[in-house]
Amino acid sequence: MARCLIGCGSNQGSRREQLDQAIELVRYMPGVELLATSRLRETRPIGGPPGQQSFLNSACLIETDLPPHDVLDMLAAVENTLHRERGDRWGPRTMDLDLLLYDNLVLDSDSLTLPHPRMTTRRFVLEPCVEIAPHLEHPLAGCTLQALLDNISQPHLHVSVVGVPGSGAPEVAAAIADATLARLMHAPGPVPPQVFGGIGNPAVAVKSATKNRKTKTVASTSAIAECDDQSLDSDDGWPENEWRRTLVAYAQPLHADVWPVDPHGTVTDYWLETLQLAAGDILSPSMRVRFDNDFLQIASGTMVPHVVILLVVTPEVLLERIAFRAGQSGPHTDYFSDLLPAGAVAGVSSADTVTSLMRLQSRLLSRLRQPGQSIGHPKAAVVLDASDLGQATLDAVAAVEALA
Repeated sequence: MARCLIGCGSNQGSRREQLDQAIELVRYMPGVELLATSRLRETRPIGGPPGQQSFLNSACLIETDLPPHDVLDMLAAVENTLHRERGDRWGPRTMDLDLLLYDNLVLDSDSLTLPHPRMTTRRFVLEPCVEIAPHLEHPLAGCTLQALLDNISQPHLHVSVVGVPGSGAPEVAAAIADATLARLMHAPGPVPPQVFGGIGNPAVAVKSATKNRKTKTVASTSAIAECDDQSLDSDDGWPENEWRRTLVAYAQPLHADVWPVDPHGTVTDYWLETLQLAAGDILSPSMRVRFDNDFLQIASGTMVPHVVILLVVTPEVLLERIAFRAGQSGPHTDYFSDLLPAGAVAGVSSADTVTSLMRLQSRLLSRLRQPGQSIGHPKAAVVLDASDLGQATLDAVAAVEALA
């Protein structure tokens, strides 16, 4: 028997009566035992067409011997019985039943994703779930539902919008900050150009080493200060020194000693773990061991994002954005300016750049979907398709609004 959490919502017609009917229909389904039902909560609609009525939301906990796709079909049958019409995305509906958790199963198929991909960032989902099952574990977050609710209830939320260069992370982060009045923090500088495929390229090495001599980062915390300044000034350790220096620069603004406590929150367009993942293709094994040790030491003093919003793109979209950026003869636009370092990589084609960036994107996806938590791993994550940057921006803003 599997324990399943189901989210319930309605904002059309007789909302309370329809939710009661839905629960009764679920109760008498073959192979299902209803264990608990939360009380109703009224919430404003998030995203979707304007002018919608408020939702009534609840959750129920069941035990069943049905396999997960049969549970999904069962919930669809209940929705159809209550005349659910599937129109606009996030539009009004008489009944909405979501399979949130199926024991500790992790599944990603065309028809069903478990756990539900947005439950960790939706207060209107977490609150009723915590009421009836606070100690239930989320298999990807590696913590209880109560811990997930506590995570998005912090007085100063840290939302990190991340993605490979060209995904639109700086643009989406700025839009979220504007919509929520949060503090906006951009990456202190570009990622090392080797990310774009310039691994072992002599031209990149000379350019990177010259830049490093001119822009020494001054450490501000005890953990960061323990990095070897002499080795950072030496060109002998390229590219390890460049990556360590970038890590120091990225970590400084995130350190707990300088983190604010006001209620407006912070939105960043970078995540420290991106650097650690990107270094995997560039540093030698011995360099990687030293860099990972530095990472653990430095990251331990920084503020981990409460929520990561990962923007993903297709290779075709990245190629288009690289071509767009290359076609800008002057500072006509700031869009996709994080692709500018790609121009510093001599002898690397756009196709090779895309291959390198797609490999990094896959690593980001894998890291966020790994059960449990590393030192800088967030409890809550949302993955958004950023092929249409306008739609991705609307989806990201909606995701942050759902935290409230």
